[in-house]
Amino acid sequence: MPENQARSAVLAGWLAVACAAAMALGAGGAAGGLLRNFVGFRIFLLGALLGLAALLVGLVGLRRTRRARGAAGRGMAWLGTGTGLAALALVAVAALPGRGVPTINDITTDPDDPPAFAAAARAGRDLAYPGEDFARRQRAAYPDLGPLELPVPPAEALARAERAAAALGWTLVASDPAAGTLEAYEVTRVFRFVDDVVVRVRPGAGGSRVDVRSKSRVGRGDLGANAARIRAFQEALRASD
Repeated sequence: MPENQARSAVLAGWLAVACAAAMALGAGGAAGGLLRNFVGFRIFLLGALLGLAALLVGLVGLRRTRRARGAAGRGMAWLGTGTGLAALALVAVAALPGRGVPTINDITTDPDDPPAFAAAARAGRDLAYPGEDFARRQRAAYPDLGPLELPVPPAEALARAERAAAALGWTLVASDPAAGTLEAYEVTRVFRFVDDVVVRVRPGAGGSRVDVRSKSRVGRGDLGANAARIRAFQEALRASD
């Protein structure tokens, strides 16, 4: 086989190796705390791009090493093609929860009067609610999100909220019974992104009204993670009745 015909197959194999190494380094380094989360995430995405290149070059390699022309380098071409497909499938599965959701990362059950961060804001981060544009986009994307009414006094509702937060694995930052608030954060499993949460309890017609706000510290979108977190919290709170 001419050397130039096998070159694409060899290149596909090396791209596959680079893809796997970058994706493993990005995800593993961030999960293990060896890399900052956004650095690990970008290395992971670089690996996905290398996977796309491996797939495309691998397909060329398969064509050039088909049996009619000999099998030299065909294994490398298959390696590139298979690794590229696997990498793209992994990214697609990871991004699936965010399909169709807006690029917003601050979600609340009360967009008109969102709970405010106090303890987390003292760390120097800007935790002001982004405003009406976010509220409008949230209402369109998550019409089901709203305050939760509990048939118990506010003090009991706040205690239940603390237990629900603990059951979900949140890290409690502050609890203020006088203000009827608690603040916590949750760290994502792989890239260890941190999302801040504030829960506000007020007297309601039937006992207590519980509002929640969940905000990502970095990025513009959240793939629906903050809305999912609020739903999970409300489900845990209902189960505590």
